Amino acid sequence: MTNKYKKNIKEDIDTFPIRYLVGGSILLGLIFTRKYGILEILWTFSLWLEAVAILPQLYILQRTGEAENITSHYIFALGLYRALYIPNWIYRYFAEEHFDYISVLAGLVQTAIYSDFFYIYYTKVMKGKKFELPV
Repeated sequence: MTNKYKKNIKEDIDTFPIRYLVGGSILLGLIFTRKYGILEILWTFSLWLEAVAILPQLYILQRTGEAENITSHYIFALGLYRALYIPNWIYRYFAEEHFDYISVLAGLVQTAIYSDFFYIYYTKVMKGKKFELPV
């Protein structure tokens, strides 16, 4: 926090059009909502945006073909965090008789997005190799 680091974003690689993620999340937030109040729509929008927020990072990984270990561990931790929502939903369904279809649907979409990354992470990083995408 005390040092200022040089910006290392490579603008020729970081070209993901995030406006589509935000626009799609707004549209899904308007379609899949329990009731049409501003807070409810914003909450639903945030769920959909969280579900697809990793796509720019995965896009950069696809463009470069590799990642540093810390980056791949970080992405894995993010995906694992979201995948652990699934046991929480199961628990809440049986213990509290609560089922939020919007959270479950957005979570399943995000877990599906991460699934390919999980497979490559397991076959490469967990076996001591550098994270590189298959050619």
